Amino acid sequence: MSAAAAGPRGFAPRDRRLARARALVLVWLGTTVWTSLVMPGIGVLEEPRPLRAVLGAVGVAAFTVAAGGAVHAAVTPWVPAVRRRAWVRALVVATAASLVLVAPVAAGRWATWAWVGASVVGVAPLLLRWRWVLVTALTCTGASALVATVVGGDVRDAVVVTAGIGLSVAAVNWAPAWLWGLLVDADAGRDARARLAAGEERLRFARDVHDLLGHSLTVIALKAELVERLPSGDPAARAEAQQIRLLATRALDEVRAAVHAYRTVDLDAELDAVRQVLDSAGVRCTVAGDPAVVPSDAAARLAPVLREAATNVLRHSRATWCRVEIEAAAGVVTLAVRNDGADARAADAHSSGLDGVAGRLADAGGRLQVERDGREFVLRARVPADAAAPAAGGAA
Repeated sequence: MSAAAAGPRGFAPRDRRLARARALVLVWLGTTVWTSLVMPGIGVLEEPRPLRAVLGAVGVAAFTVAAGGAVHAAVTPWVPAVRRRAWVRALVVATAASLVLVAPVAAGRWATWAWVGASVVGVAPLLLRWRWVLVTALTCTGASALVATVVGGDVRDAVVVTAGIGLSVAAVNWAPAWLWGLLVDADAGRDARARLAAGEERLRFARDVHDLLGHSLTVIALKAELVERLPSGDPAARAEAQQIRLLATRALDEVRAAVHAYRTVDLDAELDAVRQVLDSAGVRCTVAGDPAVVPSDAAARLAPVLREAATNVLRHSRATWCRVEIEAAAGVVTLAVRNDGADARAADAHSSGLDGVAGRLADAGGRLQVERDGREFVLRARVPADAAAPAAGGAA
């Protein structure tokens, strides 16, 4: 699938500039597809037999509809993958049908099907990876030569049209689609960075609330308990102190419950955001393991490690790929981030960012390791599966 076709889940053109860019790309691609299909239409007009002309027109029309739908889906990232594949299958069927309906049209007068084959080659880069584009070009060129041989056309002209014109159209179509793919990736990366920043701010807010209110409420509860225990004093005052202690204890429980909700981390969402950020920067990111097996408290400990690792990949290396590995076994959760950017610019194992996450892991009984093996840089974090979440510390 082309870059333009592989957009993020739930993507939609919120930015007007992005919507205008998509419209421009669609106009560009629609113009080239329509222009390339005008040439088979000439063959239909050159056909003297009415039945052949009608069948040829039907074949060209079916191919035009299928090609237009496939191209539209290729540059519309929010189209479901199932529908996108359905359009590709429809294009394959329409192309196969055109061999029967279009190939005999204007036989010996015009290379009608050769132009259909050129259109297939022209849209292939929008739908397939490059190795399959080459396979498609060779297949269509061979089919064009075979059709010319069977219907009595010029084999050389057919090959030149399908291969030469087809590859030229492919290059013209690929360029705007590639630029559109870059815009989509950049927009996805921007959103992913915003989500990561929001998650970081949510955890910071939870820590601040817990540290400030938790400490104060704990002190109030202790002071009230001391008043209750005084050997002498007004019974009414001791009763009021007891009420103050109960209210402070209840408020402390409510603060802890609220902080726990804020500090809950969706590790799967964090991984998706990191993957989009790295992909938008040209770093191919893959994930091995199931984040659902990581308990919420351990996920809260590992999320800052994941963010710091992604930051190091972007800022301190020339990595081209990154692999995130998650494993939970024997009561220990392990997060490993590997990349091929271990060079002179790679992050220092004792950088402030890594020291910070290492300290937070150590507070929960975990540890952080940094390794280099040739060009591979590995950051590995281990934390007990039942580790307390970072916002649970403090005076309370």
